Amino acid sequence: MSTTQGSPMLATTLSKDALTQQQKLQSLTPREIVAELDKYIIGQGNAKKSVAIALRNRWRRQQVQGSMRDEIMPNNIIMIGPTGVGKTEIARRLAKLAGAPFVKVEATKFTEVGYVGRDVESMIRDLAEIAVNIVRAEKQEEVRLAAHKAVEMRILDVLIPPVVRRAGSFGFENGEEAEEVIENAGTRDKFLAQLQNGDLEDRIIEIEIQDNAPQMQVLGPIGMDEMSMNLQDMLGGMMPKRTKKRKVTVGEARQLLEQEEAEKLIDMEAVTRDAITRAENTGIVFIDEIDKVAVANGGTGGPDVSRSGVQRDLLPIVEGSTVSTKYGALRTDHVLFIASGAFHVAKPSDLIPELQGRFPIRVELESLQEEDFYKILTIPENALIKQYQALMGSEDLTLVFEEAAIREIAATAAYVNQEVVNIGARRLHTILTTLLEEILYNTPDNVADKTVTITANLVTERLTGIARNQDLSKYIL
Repeated sequence: MSTTQGSPMLATTLSKDALTQQQKLQSLTPREIVAELDKYIIGQGNAKKSVAIALRNRWRRQQVQGSMRDEIMPNNIIMIGPTGVGKTEIARRLAKLAGAPFVKVEATKFTEVGYVGRDVESMIRDLAEIAVNIVRAEKQEEVRLAAHKAVEMRILDVLIPPVVRRAGSFGFENGEEAEEVIENAGTRDKFLAQLQNGDLEDRIIEIEIQDNAPQMQVLGPIGMDEMSMNLQDMLGGMMPKRTKKRKVTVGEARQLLEQEEAEKLIDMEAVTRDAITRAENTGIVFIDEIDKVAVANGGTGGPDVSRSGVQRDLLPIVEGSTVSTKYGALRTDHVLFIASGAFHVAKPSDLIPELQGRFPIRVELESLQEEDFYKILTIPENALIKQYQALMGSEDLTLVFEEAAIREIAATAAYVNQEVVNIGARRLHTILTTLLEEILYNTPDNVADKTVTITANLVTERLTGIARNQDLSKYIL
């Protein structure tokens, strides 16, 4: 009785906590949003300001009453800048900050020779799928304690199956079935106490779980993704769920069974409704390499036909339409679209005018300089140097970078980007991998000291020869 009464209370508490966290994130002021983005992304203040305003406007729209709320459309954004300057990271961090469904697609995915790319509506179906996964995970957390209790009872039934008899030996009393009595209740209580204390975690038991073997896939021709999904769901629903028996420890059984029990406690129809609503009102779609589908100088032949076709297919999605997904219809009117591109060859004005009009906000991101590389290496919470220090820490090795060494790494990255190919902050990955290659390879076999210091001389020795020689630049690309 106590379990039944306690679980809804916990679910309600967790639901309120989740709601409070979501309200806190969505009510961040633009300055606070930029401050959060500054923890992970260096520079690009104009782009951060634009996305912060876009996110805050979503919260503002939710406060508007009446029919005016539906009339307020999001201001979609085009980010213009070279690769590796933070365009994708800004959009991804923004979505994570808001707890919003986020999809990243490359515009070139929708165009190939003869325009045989994927249906552009597939990115909205992906958005719905991600939204459902987010909401499902939240609901599973809400019912976690109830699922944990249910798993304990399933494991207890395997350890000590209940012995049941009727309270009345003559079957029925007053027209109702007699109450059941568990004969071995005392023994079960003792095992339940041991189970809850963790004393039985290593005991081997045999459990029955759902068989999640790959199901039959239904493949449709290009542009028929939705029909294929519907056929697959229909055929999958006609087939009974299979189960299989496995011998595992009690600890492993908990992990295997908690997912099943949580699924039983979740109302998937409510999950689907909430997910569609969240995708419609908070979803973010990031369209990368949109400059690759722009038609430079008004060209109309060859692959340009395919590019124009992609733009015209993108137009109704960005403008606002209803897309059928396996979870129901999803309106894109209030989905925030963020496009990006280097625009080295084509220009934003080379996009079809209708599509240009659906991206009213344009921000230019600046190329990274030597000082930017230094800040990228040291300031963000997920800075590359901190990542490598954490990796080496798993081997009980302390990796120390001198100030001069970090400056030299930043200078090398800036020089190579200028002289070879500008790939932005991604250059730091290749440079640090080259610099630390011997340490990464020799640890822990041939490293006697527990502390390794990276000096400016070491950086110069490892990188200068490659960086200064154009013929050897392939080694760090």
